[in-house]
Amino acid sequence: MTAPIWNTSAPGKVILLGEHAVVYGQPAVSMAIGLRMRVHVEPSTMSSLNGVQLTSHNYSYVSACLAKMGSAPMSVMTSSDFPSGSGLGSSAAVTVALIAALAGRYGPWKEAEVAQQAFEVECEVQGRASPIDTSTCTHGRAILVRPEPGEDLLWQMSLDSRRWCVHHLDAPDMTLVIGFTGRSAPTGPMVAKVKRYVDRSSFARDMVEEIGQVTLEGVRSMAEGDLEALGRSMSMNHKLLAILGVSSPELDRLVKACLPHSYGAKLTGGGGGGSMVALTDRPDQVVEVIRSKGGQPFVASTNVPGVKEE
Repeated sequence: MTAPIWNTSAPGKVILLGEHAVVYGQPAVSMAIGLRMRVHVEPSTMSSLNGVQLTSHNYSYVSACLAKMGSAPMSVMTSSDFPSGSGLGSSAAVTVALIAALAGRYGPWKEAEVAQQAFEVECEVQGRASPIDTSTCTHGRAILVRPEPGEDLLWQMSLDSRRWCVHHLDAPDMTLVIGFTGRSAPTGPMVAKVKRYVDRSSFARDMVEEIGQVTLEGVRSMAEGDLEALGRSMSMNHKLLAILGVSSPELDRLVKACLPHSYGAKLTGGGGGGSMVALTDRPDQVVEVIRSKGGQPFVASTNVPGVKEE
């Protein structure tokens, strides 16, 4: 008898507006991109990832997913259109895709349940997480995260005293070019760095509030299909993040080089390394510029589906 096999995929993501400020209750916009993480799961005599046996000390996201879903031993194989550690949500994408594959053993799964379980896995592994990445990889397209519920609410999640209301966000079709600096930077230390600044400086708190205002301006521009105005919001967001100290020379170099060929450009995610993103209608030129400055370019479409069976 042939062993059952489950195949799923989930998209990567970019935070288009609002990273870091979202920690302090400001809104943030995140978008799924047309670069996907694919997961192939089948029963096995031992649990493994890409042929390597899982232990308590390796591949913590995969191990946590198997434990949460009460899974028997599974062979998990992954393939990805984007590198891990690039700030494009690889851990969230593999978590979401694997949760959906394991849930699919029992029948159709619901988006909200996959998003909740994936968020719980990320909290368990990271210690402190937000549902932005996992919600984006689950729902796809674009989401708006803010503390209060509004129109197009998808789901609410809470942890300790924090609450996130995740909304579907209509977004115009656009082309994003991502530039990976080649240097990974853990998000946790950058979040802690911003917290120290915000705790002791009213100027930093003002920057956080201004990022929130810029994010809402960007949301309005998206609703109007005004890519030029959206690009201006992205570029302003980058300047404010740089003031907060979460950019890097590599990110600033790529952003500056892309601006003449883009509506706007900014770092995306935790900062300190990782990736930047440019909104453009001249992707070939932006790709060339990123490559000439030592970055690794990826062209990504938007309005792509979330987690799905393959």
